[in-house]
Amino acid sequence: MSSSRSGRSGGSGHHGSRGGKKGRSSQSSTQQLIESLQTHRVNVLTELCRIERVAASCDNEENSRAFQGPMTSAWDYYVNSNQLLTELRGLTPNYPIVSELVNEAHRLVRNDPESNRSWNLAWLCLTKIQDNGLISVYATSESWRKEMWGGRDPSQEEADQLAQCFEYEWAQAVANMLRHWSVAPTWY
Repeated sequence: MSSSRSGRSGGSGHHGSRGGKKGRSSQSSTQQLIESLQTHRVNVLTELCRIERVAASCDNEENSRAFQGPMTSAWDYYVNSNQLLTELRGLTPNYPIVSELVNEAHRLVRNDPESNRSWNLAWLCLTKIQDNGLISVYATSESWRKEMWGGRDPSQEEADQLAQCFEYEWAQAVANMLRHWSVAPTWY
């Protein structure tokens, strides 16, 4: 790292010597990213998406293939370690999203033969939440829970109003997370 800084600050302009170093540097950088995926040092949406974009832009087919397994495993870990749920709850501070909704999306993805179209379990879960109308189902269910009303039964109007609040905040959170992918992370 210090050698690249000294090369820039020295201003010597030896462009010929950089070409060989760039290949080794790129390989080293790729290995570091793969290692960070394998050791779960990276387990937040923004960083996983950043690495996913790096992997997608690999010119070297060997590097592209090297990313496949670790990237798939990293997304699985992201969902299975409840980090997806944690980040969704961070985006839903007023009406925290319920774990049952994320668990149901995960279950649906696992039982969907079409889920092999992507290596990205988080994206698959988020799109399943959105496409299958899970937000509305779970918002309605949550709004009728007596715990939400101090142990009493809510009126229809109260439950409907609370369900709308859940739906709005949860839908915004899911949409916000899905914005991280300008292109669907799919094989085909």
